[in-house]
Amino acid sequence: MLAFFQGSRSTADVYTSWKRRSLRCPAIDGENAMKKDHPGINTASKPSGDGRVECLAAGGWWLHLRRCAQCGHIGCRDSSPSQRATKHHASTGHTVIASFEPGEDWFFDYEKQRMIKGVELLPPHSHPATQPTPGPAGRVPPDWETLLH
Repeated sequence: MLAFFQGSRSTADVYTSWKRRSLRCPAIDGENAMKKDHPGINTASKPSGDGRVECLAAGGWWLHLRRCAQCGHIGCRDSSPSQRATKHHASTGHTVIASFEPGEDWFFDYEKQRMIKGVELLPPHSHPATQPTPGPAGRVPPDWETLLH
């Protein structure tokens, strides 16, 4: 074994070469592999809240919520007054969103302009089921349907 490490290659070179071979530990490399298989999706990101943070802070409302699959930012869909999910994509370059509505399980890729197969993200996967749609409770104007895009 000592002869293997002797010669022109350093121990660091040998280790790096070994590490690059297919004997890698899936527990260590799994996150990198996931990112290669699913660009734009970070399975370690958590939702930024149970509603759109900007709307909650400003007293606004939304129709349906979307979750950025890369950073967890919660935005509202394009028919909502603020259209924050698409604006978040435009300002950050994050390309994939997931529904943040109870009972929905879909992903959309802005670059491909189509639905894509997603992966399991960290919970929660939706706003609370007790939160109405549109929401949040008490902030939706009576004429909300006329305010949609």
